[in-house]
Amino acid sequence: MSDGSRPLLAAAWMTGAIVSFSSMAVAGRAASLELDTFELMMYRSLIGLALIVAFGFFTGKIGEVRCDRLGLHFVRNICHFAGQNLWFHALTLVTLSQVFALEFTSPIWVMVLAVVLLGERLSRARLLAVALGFVGALIVARPGAGGDPLGLAIAAAAAVGFAGSIVTTKMLTRTETVLGILFWMAVMQLALGLITAGWDGDIAVPTADTWPWVVMVALGGLFAHTCLTNALAVAPATLVTPMDFLRLPVIAIVGMFWYQEPLDELVFVGAALIFAGNYLNIWAEARARPA
Repeated sequence: MSDGSRPLLAAAWMTGAIVSFSSMAVAGRAASLELDTFELMMYRSLIGLALIVAFGFFTGKIGEVRCDRLGLHFVRNICHFAGQNLWFHALTLVTLSQVFALEFTSPIWVMVLAVVLLGERLSRARLLAVALGFVGALIVARPGAGGDPLGLAIAAAAAVGFAGSIVTTKMLTRTETVLGILFWMAVMQLALGLITAGWDGDIAVPTADTWPWVVMVALGGLFAHTCLTNALAVAPATLVTPMDFLRLPVIAIVGMFWYQEPLDELVFVGAALIFAGNYLNIWAEARARPA
C-alpha cells in the first residue's frame, strides 16, 4: 500500500492474537476448576518470568531492564493484576461473549483516565465515543436481564483495570523498553500472586491434568500481546481495530460449541456500539494527526 502499511501481514498477526486470546479464555475457565484466580496469576507470572529472562539473556537485551521507575511500574501492575484477576473470575460467571464485549470498553476508560492522569483534551469525538461505549455496555449488561449481575459487574471492572494498565504503560514507554516493562510485570505480579494466593497458607499445586491449561494461559497471554503489538507495527490502528473486534464473534462461537452458551443478539448490538465509539476516536485522531 502507498502508506507503507502491510494489511495482509497485519491480518496474519491478528489471527494469531484472536486464537491466543480465545485459547487463554478457554484455558482460564478450565484451570479455574482447580485453581483460584490468584493462584492462576501466580503460576502464569512464574512461567512468563522464566520465558522473559531466557529471552533477555539469549538476545543480550537483559540490560534494558531498569530500576528508576519502579513506582510507576508498581501502579501499572496493580491495575493489570486487578483487571486480569477480575477477567478470569468473570469467565466463570457469565458467557465468554459478554466478558469479551465488556472488555472492549477498556479504550473508552483509557480516554477518561487520559484526561485525568495525562491532561489530554476530551474532544467532541471523544465525548461521542464515550457516550456510545457507555450505551453499548448497558445493552451488553442489561441490568436485571442480561445475566449474572455480579459477573457482569466484575467483567466491567476488569475493563477499568486494563484501562489503568494501558494508560500507565503509555507513560512508561516514554523511557522504558518493552522487555523492561514485561520483566517488571512478571516480577511484580508474581509477588502479588504469592501474597494473595498464600495469605491463608494454602497454595494449590496444579495436577497433571491442569498444568497444560496453566501453560496455555501463560503462553496465550504473551503471544496474544506480541501478535497485537506486531500488527500495530505494520498497519495503522484504523485497520487493526476492526480485526481485533473479530474476537467477539469467534469467542461467541467457541462458547456456543464448547459450553453450549446461547448466542445473544443484543450482546452483538451493544458490542457494535462499543466498537463504533472506539473506531470513531481512532478515526478522528488519525485525521487530526499531521501527515
